[in-house]
Amino acid sequence: VLSFIIFICYIASLVTSFFMAPLLEFLLALFLFFAYASKLNEKFKGLYWPLSDFLRCVTAAIIYFAISIAAVSRYNDGASKAAGVFGFVATIVFAIDFYITFNDLVAFLKQGSSESPEERKSEDEVSDSDSD
Repeated sequence: VLSFIIFICYIASLVTSFFMAPLLEFLLALFLFFAYASKLNEKFKGLYWPLSDFLRCVTAAIIYFAISIAAVSRYNDGASKAAGVFGFVATIVFAIDFYITFNDLVAFLKQGSSESPEERKSEDEVSDSDSD
Protein backbone atom coordinates (compact mmCIF):
# COMPACT_ATOMS: atom_id res chain seq x y z
CA VAL A 1 0.00 0.00 0.00
CA LEU A 2 2.83 2.35 0.87
CA SER A 3 4.53 1.68 -2.46
CA PHE A 4 1.29 2.48 -4.28
CA ILE A 5 0.92 5.77 -2.38
CA ILE A 6 4.51 6.71 -3.24
CA PHE A 7 3.85 5.80 -6.87
CA ILE A 8 0.81 8.13 -6.96
CA CYS A 9 2.83 10.94 -5.35
CA TYR A 10 5.60 10.61 -7.92
CA ILE A 11 3.08 10.61 -10.78
CA ALA A 12 1.58 13.85 -9.43
CA SER A 13 4.97 15.51 -8.87
CA LEU A 14 7.63 16.98 -11.07
CA VAL A 15 9.79 13.90 -10.44
CA THR A 16 8.09 11.58 -12.90
CA SER A 17 11.39 9.83 -13.59
CA PHE A 18 11.25 8.20 -10.14
CA PHE A 19 7.82 6.62 -10.52
CA MET A 20 9.11 3.32 -11.89
CA ALA A 21 10.83 2.14 -8.69
CA PRO A 22 7.68 2.28 -6.49
CA LEU A 23 5.60 0.78 -9.30
CA LEU A 24 7.93 -2.21 -9.67
CA GLU A 25 8.12 -2.65 -5.90
CA PHE A 26 4.33 -2.52 -5.64
CA LEU A 27 3.91 -5.13 -8.38
CA LEU A 28 6.57 -7.39 -6.87
CA ALA A 29 4.98 -7.14 -3.42
CA LEU A 30 1.58 -7.87 -4.97
CA PHE A 31 2.99 -10.93 -6.74
CA LEU A 32 4.57 -12.27 -3.54
CA PHE A 33 1.36 -11.62 -1.62
CA PHE A 34 -0.70 -13.60 -4.12
CA ALA A 35 1.98 -16.30 -4.29
CA TYR A 36 1.78 -16.81 -0.54
CA ALA A 37 -2.03 -16.51 -0.50
CA SER A 38 -2.48 -19.11 -3.23
CA LYS A 39 0.14 -21.41 -1.63
CA LEU A 40 2.31 -21.14 -4.71
CA ASN A 41 5.33 -21.28 -2.42
CA GLU A 42 4.38 -24.83 -1.43
CA LYS A 43 4.09 -25.95 -5.05
CA PHE A 44 7.50 -24.62 -6.12
CA LYS A 45 9.94 -26.03 -3.59
CA GLY A 46 13.02 -25.27 -5.70
CA LEU A 47 12.81 -21.57 -4.92
CA TYR A 48 13.46 -20.50 -1.35
CA TRP A 49 10.73 -17.89 -0.98
CA PRO A 50 11.99 -16.12 2.17
CA LEU A 51 15.28 -15.47 0.37
CA SER A 52 13.45 -13.75 -2.49
CA ASP A 53 11.50 -11.70 0.04
CA PHE A 54 14.77 -10.84 1.80
CA LEU A 55 16.38 -9.64 -1.42
CA ARG A 56 13.27 -7.63 -2.29
CA CYS A 57 13.35 -5.89 1.10
CA VAL A 58 17.06 -5.07 0.89
CA THR A 59 16.86 -3.61 -2.61
CA ALA A 60 13.63 -1.73 -1.85
CA ALA A 61 15.06 -0.13 1.28
CA ILE A 62 18.18 1.02 -0.56
CA ILE A 63 16.31 2.31 -3.60
CA TYR A 64 13.61 4.08 -1.59
CA PHE A 65 16.24 5.74 0.58
CA ALA A 66 18.17 6.99 -2.45
CA ILE A 67 15.21 8.33 -4.41
CA SER A 68 13.69 9.89 -1.29
CA ILE A 69 16.85 11.88 -0.64
CA ALA A 70 16.88 13.03 -4.26
CA ALA A 71 13.17 13.92 -4.24
CA VAL A 72 13.34 15.92 -1.00
CA SER A 73 16.59 17.73 -1.75
CA ARG A 74 16.19 18.60 -5.43
CA TYR A 75 12.50 19.34 -5.99
CA ASN A 76 10.29 21.93 -4.31
CA ASP A 77 6.75 20.84 -5.17
CA GLY A 78 4.54 19.35 -2.48
CA ALA A 79 4.01 16.00 -4.17
CA SER A 80 7.77 15.42 -4.41
CA LYS A 81 8.19 16.26 -0.74
CA ALA A 82 5.30 13.95 0.19
CA ALA A 83 6.76 11.16 -1.93
CA GLY A 84 10.11 11.68 -0.24
CA VAL A 85 8.61 11.53 3.24
CA PHE A 86 6.60 8.43 2.38
CA GLY A 87 9.79 7.00 0.87
CA PHE A 88 11.63 7.47 4.16
CA VAL A 89 8.75 5.74 5.96
CA ALA A 90 8.92 2.93 3.40
CA THR A 91 12.67 2.66 4.00
CA ILE A 92 12.03 2.11 7.71
CA VAL A 93 9.25 -0.41 7.01
CA PHE A 94 11.43 -2.36 4.57
CA ALA A 95 14.36 -2.26 7.00
CA ILE A 96 12.15 -3.80 9.70
CA ASP A 97 10.94 -6.43 7.23
CA PHE A 98 14.56 -7.00 6.23
CA TYR A 99 15.49 -7.62 9.88
CA ILE A 100 12.60 -10.05 10.46
CA THR A 101 13.29 -11.94 7.24
CA PHE A 102 17.01 -12.04 8.02
CA ASN A 103 16.26 -13.71 11.37
CA ASP A 104 14.12 -16.30 9.54
CA LEU A 105 16.97 -16.97 7.13
CA VAL A 106 19.47 -17.38 9.97
CA ALA A 107 17.14 -19.80 11.76
CA PHE A 108 16.71 -21.78 8.54
CA LEU A 109 20.45 -21.95 7.93
CA LYS A 110 21.12 -23.03 11.52
CA GLN A 111 18.45 -25.70 11.21
CA GLY A 112 19.98 -26.93 7.95
CA SER A 113 23.51 -27.01 9.36
CA SER A 114 22.42 -28.80 12.55
CA GLU A 115 20.66 -31.51 10.57
CA SER A 116 23.59 -32.05 8.27
CA PRO A 117 25.97 -33.68 10.82
CA GLU A 118 23.16 -35.90 12.15
CA GLU A 119 22.36 -37.09 8.66
CA ARG A 120 26.03 -37.79 8.06
CA LYS A 121 26.23 -39.64 11.37
CA SER A 122 23.24 -41.82 10.52
CA GLU A 123 24.68 -42.49 7.05
CA ASP A 124 28.01 -43.48 8.61
CA GLU A 125 26.26 -45.86 11.02
CA VAL A 126 24.39 -47.48 8.12
CA SER A 127 27.58 -47.91 6.10
CA ASP A 128 29.40 -49.34 9.18
CA SER A 129 26.64 -51.87 9.79
CA ASP A 130 26.70 -52.87 6.11
CA SER A 131 30.41 -53.58 6.25
CA ASP A 132 30.01 -55.88 9.30
